[in-house]
Amino acid sequence: MKEFEISDNQVEDFERDGFIVVDRIISDEEVALLRERYDLLFKGQWETGLVPDEVNWQEGRDPPDSTRQICNGWKSDRYVAGVILQESIGRACAKLGRWPGTRLSQDNILWKPPGGKPLGFHQDSSYELWTTLPDWVSCWIALDDTTAEGGTVEYVRGSNHWGRSGMIEQFHAPENPVKDLDKAAAAAGVKTIERVPIVVKAGGGAFHGGWTWHGSDINRRDVPRRAIVAHCMSSETRFHPTYVGYIYSRYKRFGDDTMDESFFPVTWRQDGYRSPFIDPYSARRITWGEALPT
Repeated sequence: MKEFEISDNQVEDFERDGFIVVDRIISDEEVALLRERYDLLFKGQWETGLVPDEVNWQEGRDPPDSTRQICNGWKSDRYVAGVILQESIGRACAKLGRWPGTRLSQDNILWKPPGGKPLGFHQDSSYELWTTLPDWVSCWIALDDTTAEGGTVEYVRGSNHWGRSGMIEQFHAPENPVKDLDKAAAAAGVKTIERVPIVVKAGGGAFHGGWTWHGSDINRRDVPRRAIVAHCMSSETRFHPTYVGYIYSRYKRFGDDTMDESFFPVTWRQDGYRSPFIDPYSARRITWGEALPT
């Protein structure tokens, strides 16, 4: 586990630009572990027996040049949980978001093969309107050394100040990944779009805000580009009383807008609290749904 701290200057940069780059977020050992787990996850081998909330690519079903994506792999693999639910990520997101604590909304398991297609430029929080506080802070972590030509994530500097757009026309493998980005820039009166590719060593990455435009281009290298993302929200976030998200509102109880920590765990809070199941679950002392050890 790699411990790191976010400085006050980085908070200022984050609020100005919509993102910051961090050279090291997780250790080399954690990078190697996640690469091993990715091989199993994308073959449909679920360590806990639970299928992830979203499986957007399956071997033998989907085109081999599409970017592979799984959402909430932490529920299906406790080794993934041990990385993505760590306290340091939650603490960093809370500081950047100016929150009292952090709750994981979902993770993204991403694998862009050589020749892998783009992901359309979008704003994450446009997909989180099923909550009362749709203001994500996300931690994007590279599992391979990244290059500009290798289809790494790209952020649009300052686009967090453009206003809020809706879901984009095509997220996976669009013919024109910047179609919606160009529309948003025109609506905001922006004539020059500054796209910043994130070039870091494996284990490094970036934090970005929920209203920051970002996406990725084709992987033009002969090696894969793998990454993991923790999409986080304030620990005070609740379900929207009327807006129904087609996937994640399934965890809302009738007559109750609070979020169950089994599905949206609190990874850090300023009073020292973390969801009690995280540590024994990540250490593989319990599996999905088991009682906490006494």
